[in-house]
Amino acid sequence: MLKNNIMDKSDFLKDGEFLKEEYEGLLVASDTEAGLYNIGLQLSEDKVLFLEQATDDEMHERYHQLGAQIADIQREYKVKWDLDSYSKS
Repeated sequence: MLKNNIMDKSDFLKDGEFLKEEYEGLLVASDTEAGLYNIGLQLSEDKVLFLEQATDDEMHERYHQLGAQIADIQREYKVKWDLDSYSKS
């Protein structure tokens, strides 16, 4: 997965187990092939912004750091995604 890539939620979750959301909109799915966790931010019902991968040791720290930035990231990428979608219509 490419960092800062907007993708379908089903593609983000397809390879691993979904972990419970502690922060509204922040998603974590295990990548069993790589042995890492994928961290993403839900932009809409079916779109997720892939943020990064983290090891088991890094995951909780990165997750909580990103939790404080949710609103800013969503605003930045939702506007960008909406503009891209609009220009393709």
